[in-house]
Amino acid sequence: MIIDKVHSVYFVGIGGIGMSALARYFKEMGKEVYGYDRVKTTLTSRLESEGMEIVYTDNPDHISADFLQLPIHSALVVYTPAIPATHPGLGYLRQHGYQVLKRSEVLSEIIRNQKTIAIAGTHGKTTTSAMVAHMLSNAGLKCNAFLGGIALNFDSNVILNPNAEYAVVEADEYDRSFLRLNPYLAVITSVDADHLDIYDNATAMQDAFSEFANKVSEEGAVFVQSGISLSAKAPQISYSLDDKESDLHTTNLHIENGMYVFDVVHNTENLGTIHSPYPGHHNVENAIAAIGIALKLGVTWEKIVDGVKTFTGVKRRFEYHIKRDERVYIDDYAHHPTEISACVGSVKELYPNSRITGVFQPHLFSRTRDFGDDFAQSLEALNELVLMEIYPAREEPIPGIDSDWLLNKVRMVNKKLVDRENLVDEILRLDPEVLLTMGAGDIDKMIEPLKSALNEKDE
Repeated sequence: MIIDKVHSVYFVGIGGIGMSALARYFKEMGKEVYGYDRVKTTLTSRLESEGMEIVYTDNPDHISADFLQLPIHSALVVYTPAIPATHPGLGYLRQHGYQVLKRSEVLSEIIRNQKTIAIAGTHGKTTTSAMVAHMLSNAGLKCNAFLGGIALNFDSNVILNPNAEYAVVEADEYDRSFLRLNPYLAVITSVDADHLDIYDNATAMQDAFSEFANKVSEEGAVFVQSGISLSAKAPQISYSLDDKESDLHTTNLHIENGMYVFDVVHNTENLGTIHSPYPGHHNVENAIAAIGIALKLGVTWEKIVDGVKTFTGVKRRFEYHIKRDERVYIDDYAHHPTEISACVGSVKELYPNSRITGVFQPHLFSRTRDFGDDFAQSLEALNELVLMEIYPAREEPIPGIDSDWLLNKVRMVNKKLVDRENLVDEILRLDPEVLLTMGAGDIDKMIEPLKSALNEKDE
């Protein structure tokens, strides 16, 4: 595939966060961009406002006539692995001779002439990649970035700079997509078991991460969260929140006026103090990884300090929607037990004397089944739990696995299963001091209704 010869691109699943980043790249490059997605969302509406034509039915008859009339030899079809093989629109385009490629194939082609900084891991990669992109940009190092979330510093999931030397990418382990990358630098934030619908077991997943680590250039480095054991040809640099044996770690961590304050130790040398407004111990650890990348690329300490202090976060990653003395509302993408534990732990640390009401929408029947006991344990840290029905995404239901099954595993008194239609009324009845919504499905559609109802109640 030669990108320069492509004049029109059709995205099957354009509303996905990674797909939309590529769509924006092609649009910026002057290509005609079309696409399909299952439902209209805030993100697809923004893409349409940026000049992309999108349809919301998989019927091939509704594929844009403008796209179909363009020469096939200059057209490209991009799809996400989340799209089923039986998708009628994708099948039609294949049958009619269009060049059809996975998102990961296209991304690797786009960045092949840049030094790739790949952020991998089952948790934390979106925040870490956004931090890296912001810190490099803040220091004047031009980079392109393809992110798995909307970075609030850029109000986008893509950053494009002509003649950029570096490309910051989120290296997705789903469907082993990250194995198409050839990074100069890499970060591996975590290797917890996940995506067991793709990987047979945790060992197979560990092997995939080792394969990824071995693709990193020997001239570069792999930053590995302390405790992860992987083989790699490139030098390995360990980092940690509090493991004093790691190459990069924190010390003197505490909270001042709502900010996380800590010193950074690099190979026993205390480099200085960091002030981070982005909450959570897990995000402090993500910052340590981003700092490691910045140090490796020669960013000055003064620019590193400023970069962390001015990082405003990622949409749906510990995002405040209400922040008043009498009421707090935080939304987070947490959808794995480890992520939930980290998120709830951060909220409890910031608001130790408040009643925390959590709303959780499980994501995928298979993930709920595989980690049911772990989900229950992580949710038990809340004071009150409101559980929504499982968001199926790409899956068909699994007999016996539903939210009622999960709720029965949660050992707490104040718990309830609530459908979407009654969620706002239930939250108003509970009158939470701190409200926390979590999930990777479409729970984000409830943010504005919940926010509006609580604000109206407090007037």
